[in-house]
Amino acid sequence: MKKIFNKFSIVLLAVMAVSCADLTENPVGILSPDGFFKTKKDVTSAVMGGYAILATEPLYGRQFTSALMLRDDMCDIGNRATAADRIQINDFTMDALNPLSTNVWRSWYTVVSAANTAETGAISLNLPEAEINPLIAEARFLRAFAYFHLVRLYGDVMYLDKPVTDPESVKTMKRMPEADIYKKILADLEFAKQWLPEKQVNDVRSRATKGTAATYLSSVYLTLGDYAKAYTEAKFVIDNRDKFGYRLEADYQDLYRGDKAESKEMIFTMDFLGNRTAGDFNQDLLPAMVAPQNLAAGFGVNVPTLRVYQTWDARDYRKKVSFLDTLVVGTTRTPYTAFRFAARPHVDKWRRFPGLLGQADGRDSDYNYPDFRYAEVLLIAAEALAETSGVTAEAIGYVNQVRARARNAAGKVNTFPADVTGTPNKADFINLVLEDRRLELSFEFKRWYDIKRRRLGDADKGNVFGPNSLEPRTSFNPSRDYLFPIPKTEIDLNPNITQNPGY
Repeated sequence: MKKIFNKFSIVLLAVMAVSCADLTENPVGILSPDGFFKTKKDVTSAVMGGYAILATEPLYGRQFTSALMLRDDMCDIGNRATAADRIQINDFTMDALNPLSTNVWRSWYTVVSAANTAETGAISLNLPEAEINPLIAEARFLRAFAYFHLVRLYGDVMYLDKPVTDPESVKTMKRMPEADIYKKILADLEFAKQWLPEKQVNDVRSRATKGTAATYLSSVYLTLGDYAKAYTEAKFVIDNRDKFGYRLEADYQDLYRGDKAESKEMIFTMDFLGNRTAGDFNQDLLPAMVAPQNLAAGFGVNVPTLRVYQTWDARDYRKKVSFLDTLVVGTTRTPYTAFRFAARPHVDKWRRFPGLLGQADGRDSDYNYPDFRYAEVLLIAAEALAETSGVTAEAIGYVNQVRARARNAAGKVNTFPADVTGTPNKADFINLVLEDRRLELSFEFKRWYDIKRRRLGDADKGNVFGPNSLEPRTSFNPSRDYLFPIPKTEIDLNPNITQNPGY
């Protein structure tokens, strides 16, 4: 597998270590482009540095992904002796001092800063558009990607699209309304769709392409409830799947193997390379977070509720892939009922085939974590089409493609899940698609965003945290908890920054 560590990543590490107060507590530019950018190769290094930040412990290596898993209705805290910040996120009791949320905030702004620096440096070279715009498009994709996560987590946030040369100026910034941020995200993604290549060198999926940009456009429009445009972008990806090299993986299990080449189903991934860490870079602790504590040398933190396991039909091959219900070490078999601290099945997608293992507790895996798969594009098309045109044969067909793949259990074709037949009414079909998303994308950091965009925590929209839900949470407050609090450190440094309601 490829790794995008390079000289710019090393510069990022050095700069980030210089001043915690100025560079990690403020969303400032971490490196001025002045004097650094001499050639197109320097821009490439800067873009790669931005990608490298994604594959760090505070983001896809543990903290960000754990926050999304714990926030939804699929994962609960396993061992409640774990850090309080994780419990607060899981229990909807977090406040503005939560260190995990603060680290996630800082890390996404580090990605923004790297993207801004790369774009400004690229423009400074004054090269022909055809030569430099593909790299500018990657920088703008990274910025859009970071803000898409920031705005869904925190709502209105400060928006930066240039490197900050005067940190004091940041202290006067205000939060930009969500609607305006989404306009900027869409503009960046449109530019990326225009200028990015159809495939990257060696067809790597951890660098953005034209298909990646269109895919995220479909997701942004779906989030905004602009279903016509969400369908248009998803259909563009589907119609051009051969050109972009996308297809459903034949075997669902092969999507989660660190010991195999990257799947063609992956559209955008975070690429980790086992046992090659440098500080937070390339450090993957998520397998340890989901592994049973004191049995598989794991932490036993992100653990599904028992109802998530019990209500999932046993005939579904995806259930077998997703869960560890019996741990086998040598000749010893331990059923989940004997797991210590959390006697229930654990997530197995991120620990069964980790590839190169750097340490005994499962850290430093070789996974390429998916942020987007082709299966999700099909489900977006189905949901968006149903919203705009009703339940058509085309919309049903997209769902059935995903279900057909799910029936292939390592070469043995099952009868479950069955195809959708007949013509369900619109409301039932959309609920069916949301349920298919929950299962198909289980533990892949998407469920919380679905809950938020559809307000499924509301009493009249699903009440997914109610008393009869998969994960009851009496403390969930729909007027507060769809957003994380703005970190208090940011408000302390800038009195112009307001707090989200309820915090």
